[in-house]
Amino acid sequence: MTVAVVTGSSGLVGAETTRFLEHQGFHVVGIDNDMRGYFFGANGSTEWSRRANQQSLRNYTDVDLDIRNLDGLRTIFQRYGDQIRLIVHAAAQPSHDWAAREPLLDFAINANGTLNLLELTRTSCPEAVFIFTSTNKVYGDTPNRLPFIELPTRFEILPDHPYAAGIDENMSLDQTLHSLFGASKVAADILVQEYGRYYGLKTAAFRAGCITGSGHSGAQLHGFLNYLIQCAATGTSYTIFGYKGKQVRDNIHVTDLVQAFWHFFQKPRIAEVYNIGGGRMSNCSVHEAIAATERITGRSLRYSYNEINRVGDHLWWISDLTKFCSHYPEWRLTFGIDDIIGEIAEGLAARCPNRSVIAKDSG
Repeated sequence: MTVAVVTGSSGLVGAETTRFLEHQGFHVVGIDNDMRGYFFGANGSTEWSRRANQQSLRNYTDVDLDIRNLDGLRTIFQRYGDQIRLIVHAAAQPSHDWAAREPLLDFAINANGTLNLLELTRTSCPEAVFIFTSTNKVYGDTPNRLPFIELPTRFEILPDHPYAAGIDENMSLDQTLHSLFGASKVAADILVQEYGRYYGLKTAAFRAGCITGSGHSGAQLHGFLNYLIQCAATGTSYTIFGYKGKQVRDNIHVTDLVQAFWHFFQKPRIAEVYNIGGGRMSNCSVHEAIAATERITGRSLRYSYNEINRVGDHLWWISDLTKFCSHYPEWRLTFGIDDIIGEIAEGLAARCPNRSVIAKDSG
């Protein structure tokens, strides 16, 4: 039996990874305890996703377990041992704002939980590939020091700047305001690298921008596009936080991200880091996302503006995908912004049939 361990297996990245790997012939051990419901309330809960995986997947073992529980994790790793060929670590506390409320819990989940998984990989299945879902927030607010120009709907970098194609992995992580969330993810990211360099494990940290898709349980504090589309569907007022709503994000659909994971698994490397996101193909400002959502769904969005931006938030982020594409030239992005918004809207309508969010004449 070939086993993959997926943490956060009911979340956006974990659930998509679980389904994909099960279809590839893995027996998937999914670890999730729906902490997202604790972080973000009922709308953020991933219990619906857990039930869907339990009902639809045959070669799947669901484990309700907190990644801070080292003894519980050890039981799983000892049970499967070197049958484990892949660990995809997607469990996390994912919000800037929430981390400031309970910094000890945030760090214990993001940093200590990652350390638990790395150490068990080293001692139980050292030949396995370890993939970590990191974040562009490891760079703190350093991107905000880049030279920007203000356009009618977005901020944009100067066209002759070295980062005009996107920000690469050479940007410093040091002497910057990360937010406590960013700090805990830096710790985890560095641990993933260190277990590769020091112990020779096949590890990679994928520093993602906004990961999105219809499988997201979006909430105000996390899940930008999904939450925005939910607001359009339900008539809920959306709040823009700072930067005039011109802050830019690249958005990668979760299926494209999981394909990147798969390419790395097939030809793994040691202690790699990759900036991964929608790049220049798939990015938008908040105002551009609102306009696209209204156009695609046929619904107007009520929104307000709070001039206080989130601590450590990026004014502009577009990932430079050059490094990953040079290592894995067969990988391609397949979703642009309009594709992503349409897929999320259709997925929301399927999950909540009383919320028909796609306009009949939208084409």
